[in-house]
Amino acid sequence: MSECCGGGAPVPDTQAACCGGEASAKPSVPCCGADSVPYGYGVESHVIGTVDTFAGPVKRIATELTGADILGALRVRLGISRDDYRVRPGLYAVGGPDDTSPVLVTGNYKLTFDTLRRELTGRDLWLLIVDSKGVNVWCSAGKGVFSTEEVVRSIRDVRLEQVVSHTRIVLPQLAATGVAAHEVRAATGFSPIWGPVRASDLPEFLDAGMRARPRMRRVEFGILERAKLVGVEASVLWSPRVLAAIASLVVAAFVAPRFLPVSGKPFLAAMVAGVSAVVAGAVLVPLLLPWLPGRTFSLKGAVTGAVLVGGSLVALADGPLPLSSWGLLVAGVALASFVAMNFTGSTTFTSPSGVEWEMRRAMPLQACGLALGALVFIASFFVG
Repeated sequence: MSECCGGGAPVPDTQAACCGGEASAKPSVPCCGADSVPYGYGVESHVIGTVDTFAGPVKRIATELTGADILGALRVRLGISRDDYRVRPGLYAVGGPDDTSPVLVTGNYKLTFDTLRRELTGRDLWLLIVDSKGVNVWCSAGKGVFSTEEVVRSIRDVRLEQVVSHTRIVLPQLAATGVAAHEVRAATGFSPIWGPVRASDLPEFLDAGMRARPRMRRVEFGILERAKLVGVEASVLWSPRVLAAIASLVVAAFVAPRFLPVSGKPFLAAMVAGVSAVVAGAVLVPLLLPWLPGRTFSLKGAVTGAVLVGGSLVALADGPLPLSSWGLLVAGVALASFVAMNFTGSTTFTSPSGVEWEMRRAMPLQACGLALGALVFIASFFVG
């Protein structure tokens, strides 16, 4: 049995998790994303010394990223070990802070941590890292992990009142969905100030006396921001199941002609169609998002898939599309539509109810499209 966030009656671990999580079939996984076993943070290469305070020594961190940090960020951007990229919660020093220096608060997702410290070069301040379970600020706040209780606990654990002589802390604006500033103030005596959305605006924000310009409050989702998420979306290409399917098609391209009156070209077309469908859904849909027709991601993916998969198959054909290619086109459109829906959680304008509404309607059609395409592809070997 696990107890929900903020108290309340315990619930069985196999039931739907509280705090907006989904049902878990793993009895050992507690509610709210807590770790079932202690997390090992490994070597802290970002620590370059300590600063003495009345609360004890505080680790000083570097603001310059190393090659290992850059490679780690690239690995996470490609969706590799993305759930295992976090730093140890606690209080850190940037530069040579004293008791009057600002205190910034953020989560312990290392990509966030690295982005933030890089923007603080030449600054003297304190950085309070709360345990967001290795999840970015916005998502962890929405799930109740980056919460009022966690901020209060972190302030008390590091004895912040013994480190600084003021009572101000700067919280990331995107944590506002999970943190009640007045409750933090009542519990700790520290008054939260909402910082800018982007870490890159922090220097200007601090120099302006912790006042944010209107543009610092806006969440932009331009093509560069969408491009950063393409790697995670495209990581489906190197999942074990996809790699196994591609390997099966490669083997079939060489083996099938020995037993069936067909060439290996349909299997080559199948590989091209599959890759084109994933590229259409995971790469082109994010990049072209505002300009694609339709409101739903499934429709955007289907349109993009029809263009890219269809164009690839036409380029492979010597003349009119054979029956096998028509089957691959139907299946490819369905696959691109499905892959495109994975991007809904990476946008700033979807909601859980909207995602559920789209999935209920699109997934049956996608499944039928994949099944129909596969049947037509197979039947083409036996039809004159």
